[in-house]
Amino acid sequence: MDAFRKIRKLAGKAIGDYNMIGKDDFILAALSGGKDSMILLLVLNELRKKAPVPFRLEAATFDPGFDGFETESTRLFCESLGIPHHIVKLKVKPVIERTETEHKPCVLCSRLRRGNLYALAKKIGANKIALGQHLDDIAVSFFISACRGGGLTTMGPNVSSDDGALQIIRPLAYTEEKLIAEAAREKGIVPHGECIYKKQLEENGDRAYFKRLLREMEKEIPDLMQNLLHSLSDIRPAYLLDRRYLSQLDRK
Repeated sequence: MDAFRKIRKLAGKAIGDYNMIGKDDFILAALSGGKDSMILLLVLNELRKKAPVPFRLEAATFDPGFDGFETESTRLFCESLGIPHHIVKLKVKPVIERTETEHKPCVLCSRLRRGNLYALAKKIGANKIALGQHLDDIAVSFFISACRGGGLTTMGPNVSSDDGALQIIRPLAYTEEKLIAEAAREKGIVPHGECIYKKQLEENGDRAYFKRLLREMEKEIPDLMQNLLHSLSDIRPAYLLDRRYLSQLDRK
């Protein structure tokens, strides 16, 4: 089985396990131009042809206004699939400079991107937003949160937006990044729309740091990612230290 078919199968299972897509859902897929989001869109487009329930699919790209950032390739990609494509434009760099957040640009950029994406979804009537985060992203987020004191949490596969108006789904939750990279090569997908802060983030960013740690751990534990997936799917509150859960168990 080729990589893309494996991903399609894994995505189908994740969608079913977490009830991500229902009858007549209108899904807006966030399309950055990177390999993850482009594979996600291909998968969703394939699944909707065979899905037991009908759903609508459109895509949106957030244009941060960085020098060299282009959306034409993304637009043409969507056009080739017959998927309507929206572009949300915003000059992010001046905002980052004004707020003096150059040392952590992702925090502000992510907030701006999310807010504008949510606004677009509500404007066009979409009830769900599909994001391209995969199993590696989920594992990295878990380690960041655990090690930085943020609690035992990560990117949920099917969660509500803060105001409850939208559902955020991650169909690639079971898929490892290396499989996505393989599928992208199979499909001839060339990533574009690179962030101007990429080098800085790769050298100093939290996500890059924890990702390097995971890669090192994989040398000793080859099945690390699947083991983490199993562990994140098998929470045992009685053996953790949260007194709220322990007190509930004591009352039982």
